[in-house]
Amino acid sequence: MTTELFYLFLSTVLLGVLWIPYIYGQATKVGPLQPKEYVEGRHAEVPHWVRRADRAHINLVEQYGAFAGLVVIAHLAGVHDAVTVWCAAIFFFARIAHAVIYIAGVSVFMARTMVFLVAFLALVVYAIDIFVSFEWATA
Repeated sequence: MTTELFYLFLSTVLLGVLWIPYIYGQATKVGPLQPKEYVEGRHAEVPHWVRRADRAHINLVEQYGAFAGLVVIAHLAGVHDAVTVWCAAIFFFARIAHAVIYIAGVSVFMARTMVFLVAFLALVVYAIDIFVSFEWATA
C-alpha cells in the first residue's frame, strides 16, 4: 500500500467516525429519536458544539470526494512522488485539525478557514502534480 492510499484509508476512517460526536451530542441532550422524528427530522435545541460537529462532518464529505478521486487517479496512473505523499499527509492532518477546531469553536485568526484552505491547497497541488506527470504533458 502506498503512503497516499494509507492516508486515503485514514481519511475514510475519519469520515466514517466523524458523525459520532454529533449523534452523541443529540442523544445526550434530547435522547433517542422518536418515531415521528425519523420522518420529520429533529428540531430540538442542542448545544452549539453539536451543530458544529454536524457541519464538520458535512464539510469533510464535501472535500473527501476530490481527495479520494485524486489518490485513486494518481495510483492508477503510477504517479507516486514526494509531492503526492506530502499532499496526502497534509490533507489528512488538516482535516483532523479542521474537525477539532470546528467542533471546539476556535475562532482565533480564522483558524477553521485557514486549515480548510490548507487542505484545499493540498488538493490543488496534488491535482497539478498528477497533471504534469502525464506523458502528454511532458512531450
